[in-house]
Amino acid sequence: MTIATESKTVTYKELGFVNTREMFRKAMKEGYAVPAYNFNNMEQLQAILTACMKSRSPVILQVSKGARDYANATLLRWMGRGALEMIKEMGVPVPVALHLDHGDSFEICKSCIDSGFSSVMIDASHLPFAENVALTKKVVDYAHPRDVTVEGELGVLAGIEDAISHEKSNYTNPSDVQEFVKKTGCDSLAISIGTSHGAYKFKLKPGEAVPPLRFDILEAIEKLLPGFPIVLHGASSVPQEYIAAINKYGGKMENAAGIPVEQLRRAAKSAVCKINIDSDGRLVMTATIRKVFIEKPGEFDPRKYLGPAREELIKMYMDKNEKVLGSAGRD
Repeated sequence: MTIATESKTVTYKELGFVNTREMFRKAMKEGYAVPAYNFNNMEQLQAILTACMKSRSPVILQVSKGARDYANATLLRWMGRGALEMIKEMGVPVPVALHLDHGDSFEICKSCIDSGFSSVMIDASHLPFAENVALTKKVVDYAHPRDVTVEGELGVLAGIEDAISHEKSNYTNPSDVQEFVKKTGCDSLAISIGTSHGAYKFKLKPGEAVPPLRFDILEAIEKLLPGFPIVLHGASSVPQEYIAAINKYGGKMENAAGIPVEQLRRAAKSAVCKINIDSDGRLVMTATIRKVFIEKPGEFDPRKYLGPAREELIKMYMDKNEKVLGSAGRD
């Protein structure tokens, strides 16, 4: 599929989005994390918005580079605009940011800013420190005059999800964070403390428990950067009921494990004010669609299997907002 290049520059304020600055300030003051949910299609977007309106939660709509290529940059912009119009019609005005997840170049960050994104992430964590600083600062220097917020990253998360793939994780070194934030001017910082991308976050042997997150690293960073917004990527909990459903209805996902919800609750009460969740949404959709296909093998209307998947997604996102992130009622 040929991807059209976005030609018309538009600001996120024209579209009706907000950046993350006030979102994070409020979250840190009140002790919760703003959900950052990835979407690739209409049903996911509808589910995220409906769940956040029902639970009255602020939300960050995340678009990865892969999603942008898949859905078309221009179409995504108008899907976002349509999402805000939907919220207006429903009469529940929750704050919504549109965020680029794991941008890997200045060019894609610039393109997203020029097409109405209110926040971008530049992920140069795989580069040497000085190069990471230089690229992050370049994005900040373009974004800030346009009042767009920028997320940087220090430390590397293992795992595979979308275009992100790393075999091993490298924990964030607390001694680097002050210099990085000072030199780049970034607005938030993604750190590596044991989370991982994808549904297979840990390779567990029978009877083994998921290793705890490195809260000692998080606490050290909090002391060095008091009041500064911290971000957790790869924070899906991989609910086992959906893994079981996928396997029951013809799938094969053995030993998939995620971040325990009690650890996410603890993180959400700290300086971590943005928690990224993508894999859980994929699992919910896949489990529900597989169930429909097995129980109703003659079904061929996409609305009859995507609709139930959307309803199950709404339940899952509401549960995250209310019981894990603490963002419900914070609009």
